[in-house]
Amino acid sequence: MKTSRRDVAAVGALAVSALAAVVLCAGPASAHVSVDPQEAEQGGFGTVSFKVPNERDNASTTKLEVTLPTDHPLASVMPQPVPGWDVDVTKSKLDKPIEMHGEKITEAVTKVTWTGGKIEPGQFQQFPVSLGQLPEDEDQLVFKALQTYDNKEVVRWIEEPEEGQPEPENPAPVLKLTPAAEDEDGHGGGDDGKHADDEESVAASGDDASGTDTTARVLGVVGIVVGVAGVAFGVLAGRRRSA
Repeated sequence: MKTSRRDVAAVGALAVSALAAVVLCAGPASAHVSVDPQEAEQGGFGTVSFKVPNERDNASTTKLEVTLPTDHPLASVMPQPVPGWDVDVTKSKLDKPIEMHGEKITEAVTKVTWTGGKIEPGQFQQFPVSLGQLPEDEDQLVFKALQTYDNKEVVRWIEEPEEGQPEPENPAPVLKLTPAAEDEDGHGGGDDGKHADDEESVAASGDDASGTDTTARVLGVVGIVVGVAGVAFGVLAGRRRSA
């Protein structure tokens, strides 16, 4: 059975159409509210941005609500101003106070809301927030987000991704937490290393001071010798003129 050029062209067109359909279906699934960067160190402080793309062709995003986890409250949450947007920080009483830098914290930020701005179709906006102190005993933090459009549509990015499972239709932004980096000696950058550095610095400054003192003495002696030689030369020259 012979295959005509017309059949080949038809098959090619069908393949291109199928590929385009796959791309169009995959596009919206990947464009969701996310956190950037996606990783931070446990027990530290960090700045992350909530990246919000506009997924609609006929509406603009006008509001973003991000809910912070209450099982691991963060004592310090400071949003960075975003031009054209108003920010509202909601605090709530904690069922169990937490400690930070020796102080008891009885309330923490539970939600941050941005309004007043507009994300046009085909655009995205980032909303930076400084967070800390991040948990030391967790491997991730989940931030549930609500995205509101000017046509009153609300998209709820609240589904928690599960390891080994396909990505949910509306996944919540997830910040992965990794162990803090250790120094060359295998320590987490404690005070011992700092004290050792201080001692080495003191020793080095002592050596420098000793060397400077010795040099000053040598230069002083040389100066005296030169001065005496100059006086002797002057006296001898005076005697020769008298003779």
